[in-house]
Amino acid sequence: MRKALVLGATGSMGSALVYELVNRGVEVTAFARSGDQLNKLFGNQPVKVTIGDVFQQDDVEKAAEGIDVVFHAINIPYPEWQEKQSILLTNILEAVKKTGTKLVMIDNIYAYGRSYGVPVTEEVKKKPHTKKGNIRLQLEQMAKQSRVPLLITHLPDFYGPNAGSTLLNYTFQAMIQNKKARYIGNQMLAREFIYTPDGAKAIVELAFQNRFDGENWNIPGAGTITGTDIIRIAKQVTGYNKKVSTVSKNMICFIGVFDSFMREYVEMYYLNEEPVVLNGDKYERAIGPVPKTPYEEGIKQTLLSIKNNSLTS
Repeated sequence: MRKALVLGATGSMGSALVYELVNRGVEVTAFARSGDQLNKLFGNQPVKVTIGDVFQQDDVEKAAEGIDVVFHAINIPYPEWQEKQSILLTNILEAVKKTGTKLVMIDNIYAYGRSYGVPVTEEVKKKPHTKKGNIRLQLEQMAKQSRVPLLITHLPDFYGPNAGSTLLNYTFQAMIQNKKARYIGNQMLAREFIYTPDGAKAIVELAFQNRFDGENWNIPGAGTITGTDIIRIAKQVTGYNKKVSTVSKNMICFIGVFDSFMREYVEMYYLNEEPVVLNGDKYERAIGPVPKTPYEEGIKQTLLSIKNNSLTS
């Protein structure tokens, strides 16, 4: 892999992938709709920035010309999933076919459905019980049926530098600003999160190992952690001394009457009640240890990044 294209380069995992690829000596094209964000993130990096719209197939094809591997890290708002996710992926698949490149898909855990407390392996039959889980499964099937050189990675919820639209960032932003902070879900429940630089390292290594045979790969985080411990660590870093309240499912349902994102998020609230934890044995057998930054360090670096961004914005 000499040249890579990262679609959704300004997002949580997209930006982490760009930095990791640069660190590995890959010539990177960072693709997104916002030129300002691209320049802010990568203006001082040896990166080619390309402003484009993934819903315009010509934009994707032009960006993919001469590329070895395309990383699909695009995320779109929940309310647009039903209408736009399949269009988005179709454009990417067609571009990959026409340019003869390989494709990495960054996916979440929604398609697994309920895990009933057992860490899920790649061999588990996916039984999504939510609308968004079914969409994710349909996208996976589309990609596999396309017969493009493909690898699919499943990761838990993100946190890390530039991880703006994430559950933990919702809490961390308020703490950094010394405002009333809220944590989504039961604070006593242990959940799994992944530090985005760790996820990027694992994903890029799979690409370097040429694992483009259409298989799925779980990339777990550094174990599970309770909301109580997350808040404790964040308070130690920030000096925040206020109580962090809990956002319950009923509160999200109420907010959802007025907010389309929260209305769509309600069905995913089960992850805050019955966490899905990934089994990473397949990766460890085939590739080696999964990168796992301890939560104490990952949370510290995430909070420092949020603080620095707030000072420069």
